Amino acid sequence: MTTATVNRPARGKAPRPGLMTSLRRSWDKYWYAWVMVAPVIIVIGVLVLYPLAYGIYLSFTNATEQNVAKNIGPFHVDATYHFIGLHNYWQILSGHDGDFYPRLEWTVIWTVSCVVITYAIGLGMAMLLNRPVRFRLFYRLALILPWAVPAFIGVFAWRLMFNSQYGVFNEIITHLGMPAQDWLGTPFAQKIAVITVNVWCGVPFMMVATLGGLQAIPSELYEAAEMDGATPLQRFLNVTLPGLRPVTSTVILLSTVWTFNMFPIIYLLLGNNTTGDTDILVTYAYEKAFTGVSDYAGAATYGIVILLILVAFSTFYRRQLKPEQA
Repeated sequence: MTTATVNRPARGKAPRPGLMTSLRRSWDKYWYAWVMVAPVIIVIGVLVLYPLAYGIYLSFTNATEQNVAKNIGPFHVDATYHFIGLHNYWQILSGHDGDFYPRLEWTVIWTVSCVVITYAIGLGMAMLLNRPVRFRLFYRLALILPWAVPAFIGVFAWRLMFNSQYGVFNEIITHLGMPAQDWLGTPFAQKIAVITVNVWCGVPFMMVATLGGLQAIPSELYEAAEMDGATPLQRFLNVTLPGLRPVTSTVILLSTVWTFNMFPIIYLLLGNNTTGDTDILVTYAYEKAFTGVSDYAGAATYGIVILLILVAFSTFYRRQLKPEQA
């Protein structure tokens, strides 16, 4: 008796399809989704990814207004800038630039001051509006108004109020018998002014966000704390703040990123009427790119450094919150 041997194919995983095959299958199955997201991808690529990639490239060169390609009348001048590696980054981070660390210090002070004051005022207003008061809807709409007004209109209104000759602030204090003040005349006054205007613009967002968080806290928690004899301060510290933690962590991160890069407030309020002491990193990068002999490579390097600082902060901030959210 003979036993026939049957050759069976070896068991194993099927070979993985190549990239083009996977893309083709994805297109055949999800072509409608690809068509719907294509405009968004194109817009992001044109407005975000391409400028970012080009800025990274410029940061590794010595491109300035003098050596980039340009047209002078009918003549075309080719670009003469070249690749210099990490030289621009070394100049900034080593302190040879001379301007980075003073601007970074003021940027951090500006950001922390604006975020802390904005959150404190926004939370206070949200707690007031969370109570059953008359005309509550009117108050909410009135307090949201600074957020609805375009930033440049609000800033120009404040600029008129700060005017040393015709501003409303000087009109008030002179009627009270005090001398007129040059509200935007000194570096310290300029710093107070830009913080004030930025807080005014940022409070409505903070108020709306924290008001939503307050309304999401179950009222039973307050009732139980009150029955246990907790004082208003204890209820605030042990019920309100923990209940607002998810909202607070998000709005503080967003507000920090926005304030760190808040170009319009400082530029529109002060314009060229500044000694440079009120320049944050982003406004200083703008000045390097568009004033005097434009230093495109230096401005691009500042932009990439700002991006890296914010990415590092966001990563560290989210990791610090993970144990609390777990």
